[in-house]
Amino acid sequence: MEVGFLGLGIMGKAMSTNLLKHGFKVTVWNRTLSKCDELVEHGASVCESPAEVIKKCKYTIAMLSDPCAALSVVFDKGGVLEQICEGKGYIDMSTVDAETSLKINEAITGKGGRFVEGPVSGSKKPAEDGQLIILAAGDKALFEESIPAFDVLGKRSFFLGQVGNGAKMKLIVNMIMGSMMNAFSEGLVLADKSGLSSDTLLDILDLGAMTNPMFKGKGPSMNKSSYPPAFPLKHQQKDMRLALALGDENAVSMPVAAAANEAFKKARSLGLGDLDFSAVIEAVKFSRE
Repeated sequence: MEVGFLGLGIMGKAMSTNLLKHGFKVTVWNRTLSKCDELVEHGASVCESPAEVIKKCKYTIAMLSDPCAALSVVFDKGGVLEQICEGKGYIDMSTVDAETSLKINEAITGKGGRFVEGPVSGSKKPAEDGQLIILAAGDKALFEESIPAFDVLGKRSFFLGQVGNGAKMKLIVNMIMGSMMNAFSEGLVLADKSGLSSDTLLDILDLGAMTNPMFKGKGPSMNKSSYPPAFPLKHQQKDMRLALALGDENAVSMPVAAAANEAFKKARSLGLGDLDFSAVIEAVKFSRE
């Protein structure tokens, strides 16, 4: 199976590498073409534009940073729309809002192509291990044809119906995650400021009903003020903002998410946007100084 892959950031690089390791023929593109070099060493081919990738491959996956990037790759000069046609499938695994997915779907299907949105739950390590959770929606036949690739990239794939549902589900998942991370950060800082061991707090949480992989995985490095980026904080704040807009659209009160979003915005203002989203704890520390 030959697959095109657009976008080689933290996630896209790991995902395309996994496809290569499992015997897929992969053709890659990235806005900064030098980022393709490592994939070439693993056997990938390179194209100089998204349009060239679409022309070469029956199936193309995109993993881009935000709605602006997702739209640009489709609509700009040299973009997907220049070559998408009947018989071609486009799978956008970026985290975007439903409106962006619907706009891309309309453009792709308007030229005879097929579209699936497939945002993923999981960050760098699950991407490297092929343990992502894929939240797909759109063309059911294309989803089913993509299962061999999805089975390499993730541990479970959900088909959620019409385009927009995958985007909404991903924003809800990330909204919950961001809210939890902010509360977790407040707890670690409060323990420290109260004269308690935040390492002991981690042990206590791990033994109770609130045990979870995020606290267990992020807590020790947070206590050392170390935030290597698995999921950049700027992307978490973007997802919080989009989730709050979804809440507005559906008249759902979300005060906890709104407060967490403010903490992530504060962290960005402190210049922490490119660090892991767990660096939000620095905004909590800052507010208490």
